[in-house]
Amino acid sequence: MSDFANLTNVRDTLTLANGVEIPCVGYGTWQTPNGGVTRDCVKAALGAGYRHIDTAYIYGNEAEVGEGLRASGVRREDVFVTTKHWVTERGYEKTLAAVDTSLRLLGLDYVDLYLVHWPCVAKCTERWKELNAETWRGFEAAYKAGKLRAVGVSNYEAKHIEALWETAEVKPMVNQLEFHPGYTQIENVKWMQQNGLLVEAWSPLGSGAVLKNETLAAVAAKYNKTVAQLCVRFALQMKVLPLPKSTNPARIAANADVFDFEISPEDMAAVAALPQTGFSGFSPEDAPADAIA
Repeated sequence: MSDFANLTNVRDTLTLANGVEIPCVGYGTWQTPNGGVTRDCVKAALGAGYRHIDTAYIYGNEAEVGEGLRASGVRREDVFVTTKHWVTERGYEKTLAAVDTSLRLLGLDYVDLYLVHWPCVAKCTERWKELNAETWRGFEAAYKAGKLRAVGVSNYEAKHIEALWETAEVKPMVNQLEFHPGYTQIENVKWMQQNGLLVEAWSPLGSGAVLKNETLAAVAAKYNKTVAQLCVRFALQMKVLPLPKSTNPARIAANADVFDFEISPEDMAAVAALPQTGFSGFSPEDAPADAIA
């Protein structure tokens, strides 16, 4: 177990609030297609040293993630697998069924981390607090049954966490947020960190949009690194766990090669000050209808 200051490779772990250890860099599978691509990418990531794989029910690739895990030859207990609960399955009973569906698709007896993909919000229904609480009650039941080693949320703001705390028996341990140069949500990140949640970064490369940024290219060149490597390193130095995604085996491996340099305070400030770039357009209170229905 390490803290963010003493990480040496992607297998080094951080410790969640319940004592579960989580590898400090994960391989993300958002927008990774099926037809064997996700399977091969997961296998390649595990072959490159990753021990943390992130997926979600709505990605439609849980089955191939499981296939890639089995094809890799890496022992199940040595891989940290995260998946996420989709918005159509809110409520206690539907959540319990959703957990079982994801386990079946993945071909696993348990997942290491299960996340609420999006909060229900006031735009959706005035009963948003109640729906979030009932969904979380399902998370707690599956957690207590041993199907989930850790539980958390994604795309939550402080008000959503505080509302959940009103009834939660088990507090969320993780909040996965969009985080990258050009969109850091820094106040939200700091609040989560100050309140005991590990923050993970989805789209730490800004969905590829930041990779052509001239400021980032100049900073990366100083360290003889790619912009993608700079983005991954930036997240780690901000004490955020990055989940970089690529379908190119060489870049998958390169995105893990971020432990032999440290971004200076001056360069961290320059990267953090980047104007909004690469923002997905998704936010809890103003997301597309299918993300909060």
